[in-house]
Amino acid sequence: MSNFLRKLSVSNRNSLLRIIAIASAGSGLLYANSNSNSRANVAVKVPAALQESLSLPWRITQYIFPCPSLLSSDQWQPGMLPLFSSRVGSAPSSDIKKDNSGVVEGDPKPCCNCLGRDTIANAAARVGPAVVNLSVPQGFYGITNGKSIGSGTIIDQDGTILTCAHVVVDFQGMRGSVKGKVDVTLQDGRTFEGTVVNADLHSDIAIVKIHSKTPLPTATLGSSSKLRPGDWVVAMGCPLSLQNTITAGIVSCVDRKSSDLGLGGIRREYLQTDCAINAGNSGGPLVNVDGEIIGVNIMKVLAADGLSFAVPVDSVSKIIQHFKKSGRVVRPWLGLKMVDLNEMIIAQLKERDNTFPNVNKGVLVPMVTPGSPADRAGFRPGDVVIEFDGKPVESIKEIIEIMGDRVGVPMKVAVKRAKDNLVTLTVIPEESKSDM
Repeated sequence: MSNFLRKLSVSNRNSLLRIIAIASAGSGLLYANSNSNSRANVAVKVPAALQESLSLPWRITQYIFPCPSLLSSDQWQPGMLPLFSSRVGSAPSSDIKKDNSGVVEGDPKPCCNCLGRDTIANAAARVGPAVVNLSVPQGFYGITNGKSIGSGTIIDQDGTILTCAHVVVDFQGMRGSVKGKVDVTLQDGRTFEGTVVNADLHSDIAIVKIHSKTPLPTATLGSSSKLRPGDWVVAMGCPLSLQNTITAGIVSCVDRKSSDLGLGGIRREYLQTDCAINAGNSGGPLVNVDGEIIGVNIMKVLAADGLSFAVPVDSVSKIIQHFKKSGRVVRPWLGLKMVDLNEMIIAQLKERDNTFPNVNKGVLVPMVTPGSPADRAGFRPGDVVIEFDGKPVESIKEIIEIMGDRVGVPMKVAVKRAKDNLVTLTVIPEESKSDM
Protein backbone atom coordinates (compact mmCIF):
# COMPACT_ATOMS: atom_id res chain seq x y z
CA MET A 1 0.00 0.00 0.00
CA SER A 2 2.79 2.44 0.95
CA ASN A 3 4.80 1.60 -2.15
CA PHE A 4 1.74 2.24 -4.28
CA LEU A 5 1.13 5.65 -2.69
CA ARG A 6 4.78 6.71 -3.00
CA LYS A 7 4.55 6.34 -6.78
CA LEU A 8 1.63 8.73 -6.98
CA SER A 9 2.19 12.28 -8.09
CA VAL A 10 1.16 14.67 -5.36
CA SER A 11 0.58 17.39 -7.93
CA ASN A 12 -2.90 16.10 -8.61
CA ARG A 13 -4.36 16.85 -5.18
CA ASN A 14 -7.94 15.84 -5.84
CA SER A 15 -6.90 12.51 -7.33
CA LEU A 16 -4.64 11.87 -4.35
CA LEU A 17 -7.42 12.45 -1.83
CA ARG A 18 -9.88 10.33 -3.81
CA ILE A 19 -7.47 7.41 -3.92
CA ILE A 20 -6.81 7.68 -0.20
CA ALA A 21 -10.55 7.57 0.48
CA ILE A 22 -11.02 4.53 -1.77
CA ALA A 23 -8.06 2.76 -0.21
CA SER A 24 -9.44 3.44 3.24
CA ALA A 25 -12.76 1.99 2.24
CA GLY A 26 -11.04 -1.12 1.02
CA SER A 27 -9.05 -1.38 4.23
CA GLY A 28 -12.18 -1.50 6.35
CA LEU A 29 -12.03 2.08 7.76
CA LEU A 30 -15.33 3.00 6.14
CA TYR A 31 -18.64 1.74 7.53
CA ALA A 32 -21.94 2.19 5.72
CA ASN A 33 -25.59 1.76 6.52
CA SER A 34 -27.94 0.32 3.95
CA ASN A 35 -30.42 3.10 4.71
CA SER A 36 -30.45 5.42 1.70
CA ASN A 37 -30.92 8.43 4.01
CA SER A 38 -27.64 7.76 5.82
CA ARG A 39 -24.31 9.36 5.15
CA ALA A 40 -20.90 7.91 5.93
CA ASN A 41 -17.97 10.14 6.95
CA VAL A 42 -14.52 8.97 5.94
CA ALA A 43 -11.65 9.30 8.41
CA VAL A 44 -8.21 8.77 6.95
CA LYS A 45 -4.94 8.07 8.74
CA VAL A 46 -2.34 9.43 6.38
CA PRO A 47 1.03 7.55 6.10
CA ALA A 48 4.07 9.42 7.31
CA ALA A 49 5.47 9.57 3.79
CA LEU A 50 2.53 11.74 2.68
CA GLN A 51 1.99 13.88 5.76
CA GLU A 52 4.41 16.54 4.50
CA SER A 53 2.63 16.77 1.17
CA LEU A 54 -0.80 17.01 2.81
CA SER A 55 0.26 19.72 5.22
CA LEU A 56 0.51 22.29 2.46
CA PRO A 57 -1.74 25.35 2.94
CA TRP A 58 -4.57 24.29 0.70
CA ARG A 59 -8.08 23.48 1.87
CA ILE A 60 -8.35 19.82 2.86
CA THR A 61 -11.65 18.28 1.84
CA GLN A 62 -13.87 15.49 3.08
CA TYR A 63 -15.81 13.23 0.78
CA ILE A 64 -19.23 12.05 1.86
CA PHE A 65 -20.66 8.92 0.28
CA PRO A 66 -24.45 8.84 -0.11
CA CYS A 67 -25.48 5.20 0.20
CA PRO A 68 -25.94 2.89 -1.56
CA SER A 69 -23.74 4.56 -4.23
CA LEU A 70 -20.88 4.13 -1.82
CA LEU A 71 -17.91 4.42 -4.14
CA SER A 72 -19.39 6.44 -6.98
CA SER A 73 -16.92 9.30 -7.37
CA ASP A 74 -19.37 11.51 -9.20
CA GLN A 75 -21.48 11.63 -6.01
CA TRP A 76 -18.69 12.99 -3.79
CA GLN A 77 -19.28 16.37 -2.12
CA PRO A 78 -16.74 18.75 -0.54
CA GLY A 79 -16.51 19.54 3.15
CA MET A 80 -14.03 19.72 6.05
CA LEU A 81 -12.06 16.53 6.82
CA PRO A 82 -11.86 15.57 10.51
CA LEU A 83 -8.69 13.42 10.37
CA PHE A 84 -8.23 10.43 12.69
CA SER A 85 -11.89 10.28 13.77
CA SER A 86 -14.86 8.43 12.38
CA ARG A 87 -18.56 8.45 13.21
CA VAL A 88 -21.43 7.23 11.07
CA GLY A 89 -25.06 7.78 12.07
CA SER A 90 -28.43 8.09 10.43
CA ALA A 91 -30.66 11.13 10.58
CA PRO A 92 -33.07 10.98 13.54
CA SER A 93 -36.50 9.73 12.61
CA SER A 94 -39.56 11.88 13.17
CA ASP A 95 -40.89 9.64 15.97
CA ILE A 96 -37.87 10.13 18.26
CA LYS A 97 -38.93 12.06 21.34
CA LYS A 98 -37.15 14.98 22.96
CA ASP A 99 -37.29 16.06 26.56
CA ASN A 100 -37.79 19.65 27.72
CA SER A 101 -34.11 20.45 27.38
CA GLY A 102 -34.18 19.63 23.68
CA VAL A 103 -32.12 16.44 24.10
CA VAL A 104 -33.01 13.48 21.91
CA GLU A 105 -34.35 10.59 23.97
CA GLY A 106 -31.92 7.72 24.13
CA ASP A 107 -28.79 9.88 23.89
CA PRO A 108 -26.26 8.17 26.20
CA LYS A 109 -24.87 11.55 27.28
CA PRO A 110 -27.73 14.04 27.68
CA CYS A 111 -26.66 17.67 27.75
CA CYS A 112 -27.44 19.17 31.14
CA ASN A 113 -28.10 22.92 31.29
CA CYS A 114 -28.11 23.17 27.49
CA LEU A 115 -30.28 25.71 25.73
CA GLY A 116 -32.45 23.61 23.41
CA ARG A 117 -34.80 24.72 20.68
CA ASP A 118 -37.78 24.50 23.08
CA THR A 119 -36.14 25.77 26.28
CA ILE A 120 -37.42 29.34 26.14
CA ALA A 121 -40.81 28.31 24.75
CA ASN A 122 -41.26 25.78 27.58
CA ALA A 123 -40.29 28.34 30.23
CA ALA A 124 -42.76 30.87 28.80
CA ALA A 125 -45.50 28.23 28.60
CA ARG A 126 -45.17 27.46 32.32
CA VAL A 127 -45.64 31.08 33.37
CA GLY A 128 -47.71 32.53 30.52
CA PRO A 129 -51.20 31.58 31.74
CA ALA A 130 -50.55 33.39 35.05
CA VAL A 131 -49.43 36.66 33.41
CA VAL A 132 -52.19 39.28 33.42
CA ASN A 133 -52.85 42.65 31.84
CA LEU A 134 -53.64 45.46 34.31
CA SER A 135 -55.58 48.56 33.36
CA VAL A 136 -56.16 51.23 35.98
CA PRO A 137 -58.70 54.00 35.30
CA GLN A 138 -57.24 57.39 36.21
CA GLY A 139 -59.11 60.53 37.10
CA PHE A 140 -60.00 63.20 39.63
CA TYR A 141 -63.16 63.72 41.64
CA GLY A 142 -64.72 60.60 40.15
CA ILE A 143 -64.14 61.69 36.55
CA THR A 144 -62.13 59.20 34.48
CA ASN A 145 -59.66 60.85 32.12
CA GLY A 146 -57.38 58.00 31.09
CA LYS A 147 -55.85 54.66 32.01
CA SER A 148 -52.57 53.38 33.32
CA ILE A 149 -51.51 50.06 31.82
CA GLY A 150 -49.16 47.41 33.13
CA SER A 151 -48.64 43.72 33.78
CA GLY A 152 -48.71 41.36 36.71
CA THR A 153 -48.43 37.70 37.67
CA ILE A 154 -50.79 35.52 39.71
CA ILE A 155 -48.62 33.92 42.40
CA ASP A 156 -51.32 32.30 44.55
CA GLN A 157 -54.58 30.50 43.81
CA ASP A 158 -56.36 32.90 46.17
CA GLY A 159 -55.96 35.57 43.48
CA THR A 160 -52.80 37.34 44.70
CA ILE A 161 -51.20 39.28 41.83
CA LEU A 162 -47.64 40.61 41.98
CA THR A 163 -47.02 43.85 40.08
CA CYS A 164 -45.36 47.29 40.21
CA ALA A 165 -46.60 49.99 42.54
CA HIS A 166 -46.29 52.75 39.94
CA VAL A 167 -48.80 50.89 37.75
CA VAL A 168 -51.60 50.83 40.34
CA VAL A 169 -51.00 53.72 42.77
CA ASP A 170 -50.29 57.44 42.65
CA PHE A 171 -46.58 58.25 42.97
CA GLN A 172 -46.36 62.01 42.62
CA GLY A 173 -49.89 63.09 43.42
CA MET A 174 -50.50 63.83 39.73
CA ARG A 175 -52.96 61.00 39.19
CA GLY A 176 -55.16 58.70 41.19
CA SER A 177 -56.99 55.46 40.49
CA VAL A 178 -60.77 55.63 40.51
CA LYS A 179 -61.96 53.95 43.74
CA GLY A 180 -58.65 52.05 43.93
CA LYS A 181 -59.88 49.45 41.41
CA VAL A 182 -57.86 47.64 38.77
CA ASP A 183 -59.17 45.93 35.64
CA VAL A 184 -57.46 42.54 35.30
CA THR A 185 -57.47 40.46 32.09
CA LEU A 186 -56.08 36.92 32.03
CA GLN A 187 -54.43 35.23 29.09
CA ASP A 188 -57.51 33.04 28.58
CA GLY A 189 -59.71 36.12 28.20
CA ARG A 190 -61.34 36.18 31.65
CA THR A 191 -61.68 39.61 33.22
CA PHE A 192 -61.86 40.61 36.89
CA GLU A 193 -62.01 43.73 39.00
CA GLY A 194 -59.02 43.77 41.31
CA THR A 195 -58.19 45.75 44.44
CA VAL A 196 -54.81 47.13 45.49
CA VAL A 197 -54.15 45.66 48.94
CA ASN A 198 -50.46 46.53 49.50
CA ALA A 199 -47.94 48.85 47.87
CA ASP A 200 -44.38 49.90 48.67
CA LEU A 201 -43.19 52.98 46.80
CA HIS A 202 -39.49 52.57 47.62
CA SER A 203 -39.20 49.11 46.05
CA ASP A 204 -42.04 49.81 43.55
CA ILE A 205 -43.74 46.53 44.43
CA ALA A 206 -47.50 46.11 44.94
CA ILE A 207 -50.06 43.37 45.53
CA VAL A 208 -53.45 43.30 43.78
CA LYS A 209 -56.18 40.84 44.75
CA ILE A 210 -58.92 39.30 42.61
CA HIS A 211 -61.61 36.76 43.50
CA SER A 212 -62.57 33.90 41.22
CA LYS A 213 -65.03 31.02 41.58
CA THR A 214 -62.97 28.94 39.15
CA PRO A 215 -59.31 27.88 39.55
CA LEU A 216 -56.67 30.43 38.61
CA PRO A 217 -53.32 29.67 36.96
CA THR A 218 -50.29 30.50 39.10
CA ALA A 219 -46.55 30.97 38.63
CA THR A 220 -43.76 29.90 40.96
CA LEU A 221 -41.32 32.25 42.63
CA GLY A 222 -37.73 31.11 42.14
CA SER A 223 -34.47 32.50 43.53
CA SER A 224 -32.27 35.30 42.24
CA SER A 225 -29.29 34.66 44.53
CA LYS A 226 -27.54 32.27 42.13
CA LEU A 227 -28.04 34.29 38.95
CA ARG A 228 -24.90 35.12 36.99
CA PRO A 229 -24.23 37.62 34.20
CA GLY A 230 -24.93 35.79 30.96
CA ASP A 231 -27.79 33.63 32.27
CA TRP A 232 -30.73 33.41 29.86
CA VAL A 233 -33.97 35.09 30.98
CA VAL A 234 -37.42 35.73 29.52
CA ALA A 235 -39.44 38.93 30.01
CA MET A 236 -43.21 38.54 29.82
CA GLY A 237 -46.02 41.05 29.91
CA CYS A 238 -48.31 43.32 27.93
CA PRO A 239 -46.27 46.13 26.33
CA LEU A 240 -48.55 48.78 24.84
CA SER A 241 -51.45 46.49 25.91
CA LEU A 242 -50.23 43.79 23.49
CA GLN A 243 -51.09 40.86 25.72
CA ASN A 244 -49.06 37.62 25.84
CA THR A 245 -45.82 39.23 24.60
CA ILE A 246 -42.54 37.39 25.24
CA THR A 247 -38.99 38.64 24.78
CA ALA A 248 -35.73 36.93 25.69
CA GLY A 249 -32.22 38.03 26.61
CA ILE A 250 -29.50 37.59 29.18
CA VAL A 251 -28.70 38.95 32.61
CA SER A 252 -26.30 41.86 32.12
CA CYS A 253 -25.65 42.61 35.81
CA VAL A 254 -26.96 40.93 38.98
CA ASP A 255 -26.51 43.80 41.45
CA ARG A 256 -26.95 47.14 39.70
CA LYS A 257 -27.08 49.76 42.47
CA SER A 258 -29.80 52.42 42.53
CA SER A 259 -27.03 55.00 42.92
CA ASP A 260 -25.59 53.85 39.56
CA LEU A 261 -28.90 54.86 37.98
CA GLY A 262 -29.03 58.24 39.71
CA LEU A 263 -31.81 57.15 42.07
CA GLY A 264 -31.52 58.63 45.56
CA GLY A 265 -33.15 57.61 48.81
CA ILE A 266 -32.98 54.11 50.21
CA ARG A 267 -30.31 51.84 48.71
CA ARG A 268 -31.74 49.34 46.23
CA GLU A 269 -30.30 46.74 43.85
CA TYR A 270 -31.68 45.65 40.48
CA LEU A 271 -31.16 42.92 37.92
CA GLN A 272 -30.03 44.46 34.65
CA THR A 273 -30.99 42.60 31.45
CA ASP A 274 -31.03 43.23 27.72
CA CYS A 275 -34.61 41.96 27.30
CA ALA A 276 -36.84 44.27 25.28
CA ILE A 277 -39.45 45.87 27.54
CA ASN A 278 -41.68 48.87 26.93
CA ALA A 279 -44.55 50.78 28.52
CA GLY A 280 -46.97 48.14 29.78
CA ASN A 281 -44.26 45.61 30.67
CA SER A 282 -43.95 47.14 34.15
CA GLY A 283 -44.94 44.59 36.78
CA GLY A 284 -44.51 41.63 34.45
CA PRO A 285 -42.32 38.68 35.42
CA LEU A 286 -38.69 38.07 34.54
CA VAL A 287 -38.40 34.30 34.19
CA ASN A 288 -35.48 31.85 34.13
CA VAL A 289 -35.23 28.87 31.78
CA ASP A 290 -36.84 26.66 34.44
CA GLY A 291 -40.04 28.69 34.23
CA GLU A 292 -39.60 30.38 37.63
CA ILE A 293 -40.02 34.06 38.41
CA ILE A 294 -36.64 35.56 39.29
CA GLY A 295 -37.57 39.25 39.06
CA VAL A 296 -40.26 41.85 38.44
CA ASN A 297 -39.68 44.10 35.43
CA ILE A 298 -39.77 47.68 36.59
CA MET A 299 -38.12 50.11 34.16
CA LYS A 300 -35.88 50.69 31.15
CA VAL A 301 -33.56 53.42 29.90
CA LEU A 302 -35.53 55.38 27.33
CA ALA A 303 -32.51 56.69 25.43
CA ALA A 304 -30.88 53.26 24.99
CA ASP A 305 -31.68 49.75 23.81
CA GLY A 306 -30.94 46.68 25.88
CA LEU A 307 -30.93 48.42 29.27
CA SER A 308 -33.81 47.02 31.32
CA PHE A 309 -34.10 46.57 35.07
CA ALA A 310 -36.01 44.27 37.41
CA VAL A 311 -36.43 43.92 41.17
CA PRO A 312 -34.78 40.61 42.23
CA VAL A 313 -37.29 38.04 43.42
CA ASP A 314 -35.39 37.47 46.69
CA SER A 315 -36.09 41.11 47.59
CA VAL A 316 -39.69 40.71 46.44
CA SER A 317 -40.18 37.68 48.70
CA LYS A 318 -39.01 39.68 51.72
CA ILE A 319 -41.37 42.52 50.81
CA ILE A 320 -44.29 40.06 50.56
CA GLN A 321 -43.44 38.74 54.04
CA HIS A 322 -43.48 42.32 55.36
CA PHE A 323 -46.89 42.84 53.76
CA LYS A 324 -48.26 39.73 55.45
CA LYS A 325 -46.76 40.59 58.83
CA SER A 326 -47.24 44.36 59.07
CA GLY A 327 -49.25 45.43 56.02
CA ARG A 328 -46.25 47.55 54.97
CA VAL A 329 -42.48 47.26 54.59
CA VAL A 330 -40.74 48.18 57.84
CA ARG A 331 -37.23 49.54 57.20
CA PRO A 332 -34.95 50.43 60.12
CA TRP A 333 -33.08 53.72 59.68
CA LEU A 334 -29.72 54.61 61.21
CA GLY A 335 -28.81 57.85 59.46
CA LEU A 336 -25.49 56.59 58.09
CA LYS A 337 -23.94 56.98 54.66
CA MET A 338 -21.99 53.75 54.16
CA VAL A 339 -19.49 52.39 51.62
CA ASP A 340 -18.31 48.78 51.20
CA LEU A 341 -14.54 48.48 51.56
CA ASN A 342 -12.20 46.35 49.45
CA GLU A 343 -8.42 46.05 49.16
CA MET A 344 -8.10 48.77 46.52
CA ILE A 345 -10.20 51.32 48.42
CA ILE A 346 -8.38 50.57 51.68
CA ALA A 347 -4.99 51.03 49.95
CA GLN A 348 -6.07 54.41 48.55
CA LEU A 349 -7.40 55.58 51.93
CA LYS A 350 -4.17 54.57 53.68
CA GLU A 351 -2.15 56.39 51.05
CA ARG A 352 -4.11 59.58 51.70
CA ASP A 353 -4.19 59.24 55.50
CA ASN A 354 -1.59 57.15 57.33
CA THR A 355 -3.80 57.15 60.45
CA PHE A 356 -6.53 55.18 58.67
CA PRO A 357 -7.25 52.00 60.70
CA ASN A 358 -5.57 48.75 59.73
CA VAL A 359 -8.49 46.68 58.42
CA ASN A 360 -8.87 44.15 55.62
CA LYS A 361 -12.64 44.48 55.32
CA GLY A 362 -15.60 46.33 56.77
CA VAL A 363 -17.99 49.18 56.00
CA LEU A 364 -16.78 52.79 55.91
CA VAL A 365 -18.94 55.61 57.33
CA PRO A 366 -18.15 58.78 55.33
CA MET A 367 -21.14 60.78 56.64
CA VAL A 368 -23.50 60.81 59.64
CA THR A 369 -26.88 62.56 59.46
CA PRO A 370 -27.22 65.14 62.26
CA GLY A 371 -29.86 64.22 64.83
CA SER A 372 -30.14 60.65 63.52
CA PRO A 373 -29.98 57.47 65.65
CA ALA A 374 -26.36 57.02 64.54
CA ASP A 375 -25.47 60.57 65.50
CA ARG A 376 -26.97 60.07 68.96
CA ALA A 377 -25.07 56.77 69.28
CA GLY A 378 -21.75 58.55 68.70
CA PHE A 379 -20.83 57.55 65.14
CA ARG A 380 -18.26 59.77 63.42
CA PRO A 381 -17.28 60.22 59.77
CA GLY A 382 -14.34 57.93 59.05
CA ASP A 383 -15.50 55.09 61.30
CA VAL A 384 -15.14 51.56 59.91
CA VAL A 385 -17.86 49.16 61.05
CA ILE A 386 -16.36 45.68 61.58
CA GLU A 387 -19.10 44.07 63.72
CA PHE A 388 -22.85 44.68 63.89
CA ASP A 389 -25.00 43.15 66.62
CA GLY A 390 -22.14 40.80 67.46
CA LYS A 391 -21.62 39.54 63.89
CA PRO A 392 -18.64 40.36 61.63
CA VAL A 393 -19.72 42.39 58.59
CA GLU A 394 -18.11 43.11 55.24
CA SER A 395 -20.94 44.83 53.35
CA ILE A 396 -23.93 47.13 53.71
CA LYS A 397 -26.15 44.26 52.57
CA GLU A 398 -25.10 42.21 55.60
CA ILE A 399 -25.95 45.09 57.97
CA ILE A 400 -29.39 45.46 56.39
CA GLU A 401 -30.04 41.72 56.71
CA ILE A 402 -28.97 41.74 60.38
CA MET A 403 -31.31 44.64 61.21
CA GLY A 404 -34.24 43.08 59.37
CA ASP A 405 -37.36 44.88 60.60
CA ARG A 406 -36.15 45.44 64.16
CA VAL A 407 -37.08 49.01 65.00
CA GLY A 408 -36.42 50.34 68.50
CA VAL A 409 -34.12 47.43 69.39
CA PRO A 410 -30.65 48.43 70.76
CA MET A 411 -27.75 46.97 68.77
CA LYS A 412 -24.05 46.86 69.62
CA VAL A 413 -21.72 48.05 66.86
CA ALA A 414 -17.92 47.67 66.87
CA VAL A 415 -16.08 50.35 64.87
CA LYS A 416 -12.41 51.07 64.23
CA ARG A 417 -11.18 54.64 64.12
CA ALA A 418 -7.95 56.42 63.27
CA LYS A 419 -4.80 54.88 64.77
CA ASP A 420 -6.69 51.57 65.28
CA ASN A 421 -8.84 52.91 68.10
CA LEU A 422 -11.55 50.27 68.70
CA VAL A 423 -14.90 51.60 70.00
CA THR A 424 -18.20 49.86 70.78
CA LEU A 425 -21.37 51.92 70.17
CA THR A 426 -25.04 51.21 70.90
CA VAL A 427 -27.50 52.34 68.25
CA ILE A 428 -31.33 52.12 68.30
CA PRO A 429 -32.76 52.05 64.75
CA GLU A 430 -35.86 54.07 63.92
CA GLU A 431 -38.40 53.27 61.23
CA SER A 432 -37.62 54.95 57.93
CA LYS A 433 -40.08 57.66 56.93
CA SER A 434 -41.52 57.85 53.44
CA ASP A 435 -39.53 60.96 52.57
CA MET A 436 -36.14 59.49 53.51
